[in-house]
Amino acid sequence: MTKNKFYVTTPIYYVNDAPHIGHAYTTILADVLSRFHRALGDDTFFLTGLDEHGQKVQQAAEKRGLQPQAHCDELAPRFMDLWKKLGISNDDFIRTTEARHQGVVQAILQKVYDSGAIYQKEYEGLYSVAEERFITEKEAESGQFREVKTIKEKNYFFKMSQYQERLIKYIDDNPGFIRPEHRKNEMLGFLRQPLTDLCISRPKSRLSWGIEIPFDRDYVTYVWFDALINYISAIGYGSDEAKFRRWWPGVHLIGKDILTTHSIYWTTMLFALGLPLPEAIFAHGWWLMGDSKMSKSLGNVVRPLDLIEQHGVDAVRYYLMSEMILGADANFTPENFIKRYNSDLANDFGNLLNRVSGLIGKNHGGIIPAALEPTPAEEEVARSGRVLVPRVEALVREYKVDEVLNEVMNLIRQVNKYMEAQAPWKLAKTDLPAAGRVLYTATEALRLAAVLLKPVMPEKAATVLAILGVPDSGLAWGELKSGLALPAFPPLFPRIEVEKKV
Repeated sequence: MTKNKFYVTTPIYYVNDAPHIGHAYTTILADVLSRFHRALGDDTFFLTGLDEHGQKVQQAAEKRGLQPQAHCDELAPRFMDLWKKLGISNDDFIRTTEARHQGVVQAILQKVYDSGAIYQKEYEGLYSVAEERFITEKEAESGQFREVKTIKEKNYFFKMSQYQERLIKYIDDNPGFIRPEHRKNEMLGFLRQPLTDLCISRPKSRLSWGIEIPFDRDYVTYVWFDALINYISAIGYGSDEAKFRRWWPGVHLIGKDILTTHSIYWTTMLFALGLPLPEAIFAHGWWLMGDSKMSKSLGNVVRPLDLIEQHGVDAVRYYLMSEMILGADANFTPENFIKRYNSDLANDFGNLLNRVSGLIGKNHGGIIPAALEPTPAEEEVARSGRVLVPRVEALVREYKVDEVLNEVMNLIRQVNKYMEAQAPWKLAKTDLPAAGRVLYTATEALRLAAVLLKPVMPEKAATVLAILGVPDSGLAWGELKSGLALPAFPPLFPRIEVEKKV
């Protein structure tokens, strides 16, 4: 397999937010992709972090009687602790209040200002306090923006409009740049309207909690111009050029609600800096409860920790990765979770493991039997195993994790049918070596499935591989070792019993 570079980022999450299933999904997705790429031999770097500036942070701190930095320092561990509980393997965690980030933001502002791409003017317009940005009349009429008021003030503007045609051409010339396809078309539709320049400052008289504009100390930086820069400040832009060249450009995983800021604000900022655009911007859908987006105001937010405590972290990771088709919305219900868990993990994967190990224990002294010469039935399973790995690699490189899981579970389902057809419990009575051959094949399929599921379920898959005596096994078919003793183990995925309504 060709060795590639893979740099993946999540959005930097808003420090005031309580971590919920939307945050968990994006971060687990980035983690799963980075783990897959590492397994495929790619050089991989995974970044996540927190956005800690802006008016809402300042207001929240004031309400609590704290300085904004103390407020952020107190809230940040909520995300860090959750990522540990979710098994997130990020290489870096950046906070926009860190000196390494603030210095880069100021250097970029100065560079863009010196190039003539930033100017000052007085502006009067509609401002959404909740979204912390100026909005158009059309946006105000949509009803999607809260706390809208008219503001007149002098500010600095970035000449975003001068890059409009260049950006349209870039998107047209690079079909995989904005994914999925319908999101690309959405952005092209947006760019067919006149693009306005971007207000990138806030006067300190109105907002003091932000990164100071280096060429005018009466202003701080607009939070989006600050936050987006984390993607390059964390990997050495302006401080470690070798590291920066090694990792940039990267892949941004985001929710669809921040696609405009990433595909238009961020890209034009990079144009102004003379830097390559991201390799890809992938906008996933929302998690819905019924027909509604999960939101704190609606009171329908699912807390990931509640699910973890009830059913384990790997079951939650598996559910989130298998249930959402990238780019589409997904519907969470406890019933869906239980159905997916019982069907895929308890019945298909867990039951096959229990069945195979039980038969090996009963008829083969608990020792993995010899492979022997395969019959056409074994060859068919082996062929499925061999073609699965390149298929998974191709799907991973297209960010289709839900399809990866479906492919792996198809192998498990195939082996369950193979077991039924070969009936090694019956075969053992007349031809014990032949029964062993069947069990070796089924166990090897379990091993390969566990290797491929490890990026999604790192703890449970590692347990399976340890049980099979091959903790460091790879992606080639046939790596299972005969002659090893299988230890006793509790059920990995005990079935969730649902009380029947009377």
